[in-house]
Amino acid sequence: MAIATLVSRITGFLWKVMLAAAAGLDLVNDSFTIANTLPNIVFELLIGGVLASVVVPLLVRAQDDPDGGIEYTRRLLTVGMTLVGIGTVVAVALAPVITRLYVDDSTGTANIDLVNAFAYLLLPQIFFYGLFALLTAILNAKHVFGPTAWAPVINNLVVMVTIGAYVIVPGEISLDPVRMGDVKLLVLGIGVTLGIVVQSLMLVPALRRIGFTFKWTWGFDARLKEFGGLALWILGYVAVSQVGWVISTRVLTAGAPGGAAIYSYSWLLLQLPYGVIGVSLLTAIMPRLSRAAADGDDRKLIADLSYASRLSSVILVPISAVLTVTGTSIGIVLFSYGASDTTQATRLGESLAVSAFGLLPYALVMLQLRVFYAMKDARTPTLIMIVMTVVKIPLLYMCQAVLAPEHVIIGVMMINSLSYVVGAVLGQVWLWVRLGHLRTKRVVGVTLFSVFAGALGVAAGLGMAKLLGGFLPEAAAARALISLIIEGIVAGVVSFGVLVLLKVDELKPATAKITRLIRRR
Repeated sequence: MAIATLVSRITGFLWKVMLAAAAGLDLVNDSFTIANTLPNIVFELLIGGVLASVVVPLLVRAQDDPDGGIEYTRRLLTVGMTLVGIGTVVAVALAPVITRLYVDDSTGTANIDLVNAFAYLLLPQIFFYGLFALLTAILNAKHVFGPTAWAPVINNLVVMVTIGAYVIVPGEISLDPVRMGDVKLLVLGIGVTLGIVVQSLMLVPALRRIGFTFKWTWGFDARLKEFGGLALWILGYVAVSQVGWVISTRVLTAGAPGGAAIYSYSWLLLQLPYGVIGVSLLTAIMPRLSRAAADGDDRKLIADLSYASRLSSVILVPISAVLTVTGTSIGIVLFSYGASDTTQATRLGESLAVSAFGLLPYALVMLQLRVFYAMKDARTPTLIMIVMTVVKIPLLYMCQAVLAPEHVIIGVMMINSLSYVVGAVLGQVWLWVRLGHLRTKRVVGVTLFSVFAGALGVAAGLGMAKLLGGFLPEAAAARALISLIIEGIVAGVVSFGVLVLLKVDELKPATAKITRLIRRR
């Protein structure tokens, strides 16, 4: 599953790089990026957060039914598809209203008419996001993870072909006026939506293999009331988080051109290691957390939470160190060609570097949320998100008021990471109040070891950068590539090496596997 997730993240990142090369990091890319986030946002507001958070626990509990939960699953799927279908139709009809929340005529970094045009083509994705999430929950509840991890890869390949077609087809996207008939606009919008359609349909054969067949099943099940109660709190969580995203988008579009696109790419790069490690870990551990919570086994629940937290620390903190040292080089190497330029690529890399410290807190917040949801507590995550957003919003406006336009994106990325630090601390305290002893001493100890190792890695990487300064070529791309390779290796080897020397137990599975591979050779 980790391999599939890695391939998915890499291919997803590649099509973003291809788009940056094809459309640049300017007005067209900003407009597309904002429009392409709308289906995710509306889907999350409708039911996405609910599906990702509480459906797997409910399906696991339903497996105790005499029929193994088949009827309950069909009923849940019927209700979910109906809600998402209605929501999709309404969202497409209200596309101009939705886009006005994020951009207006006063912004110079995104064209509102172009955002609207893309939105009409991209918002139908909402239904297929919903279908994919529902089918994924059914498979994960049965401990089937492979197809759901590989399906996004097919989606990414479809999008990559789409961007290739975008480059080949003649003409340009008209900006004044914007025309829905522009071939490039239609190719990009329809092709990206087609990728989500294919991704959803890829799960149908896997469902057949586990013996699940869908039938429209209407009627009331008492447990759907429980689903509805949890859903309301989760919708509140998503709504509050979107308030923060709306403010972030408005601050970004008020800064220098390319802010929204750079934020999207920086966040994608930051999430790449989390997507490989964190998502794989959460997907695998969620059914275990759900079963422990359903059985009232707090001891096992705490053990799984503690282990996942420690494992996240020893892997993600050294990676954060590498990103801190090499962030600027990564931006230049990946984005300073095609329609992009070195200045924008440097801003992107700097944004990544200054926000890398948020990688572990983000992973911990996502893990803590799953524990709350496994206990059928959707209220606490919403309250935590409210606090995170209250901390975040004034700082975002301070960025806009204090920083130069070209530095606003760097400030926004740093504040985003800081908000997850606040969330991780709050979540740990709240779980301690709820569950009692969380083996916190051991988690904190491993985290401190990891931070110490990561700090030494950063120091070693920066020291190497200083030594290399006079020997590197003048060309920006070549200089950045050499810096990325050498400084990244030094920072990574020192960070992980210190953890090995400190004999941190959580690294033993990885080091044992590497040792076995070396011995085989």
